[in-house]
Amino acid sequence: MIADERRRMAELIESLQPGQLRARSLCAAWTVHEVAAHLCAPWTLSLRRAAPALLRNGFRVHRANAEMVRELAADLTADEIGRELRAHAEFSLAPPVVGPLGQLTDLQVHGQDIRRPLGLARELVPERVRLSLEFLASPKARGSFVPRGRLEGLRFIATDVAWEHGWGLTVRGTGEALLLALTGRPVVLDELDGSGVAALRARIAG
Repeated sequence: MIADERRRMAELIESLQPGQLRARSLCAAWTVHEVAAHLCAPWTLSLRRAAPALLRNGFRVHRANAEMVRELAADLTADEIGRELRAHAEFSLAPPVVGPLGQLTDLQVHGQDIRRPLGLARELVPERVRLSLEFLASPKARGSFVPRGRLEGLRFIATDVAWEHGWGLTVRGTGEALLLALTGRPVVLDELDGSGVAALRARIAG
């Protein structure tokens, strides 16, 4: 699954024009190009490179990661990113705690971070979406993918894949919309319905 997602991503990145690569993604301050470069991080960012970035950013992981991604994007053209993703499609060194499902989720979420702002439609593979939703609702995703407390008191129901989680106020939507909402992309909140959407919106905003 991960190898296939990397190959699909390579095909997507190689198809984009310079203006599309410079466009803002759904992922905070990153451009489309920077999001794509981030997906090469598992085999390109070494401890030697990470340690100084962590020191410079006071061991704030997200800030250090953003700095390293910008540097990586400056080093790699879109074509080089495509070649990297193809050459390392089978790369299997899973990060600690989040494991392979963390990588699968990263690829699916960032794929939509790129496609949605560019108006590029793509049907996600339903079973992969379900697996990523299961991961995001698990303790393994806390802190890295989903802030603590975001899911509390809410019942999430996917309308197009066999997945639901939690109890309380209801949040209902497609698997893709829930995938992006759980990871903090407010752009999809209007696609959700249920008594818990307002609470989820406030948590993402705050």
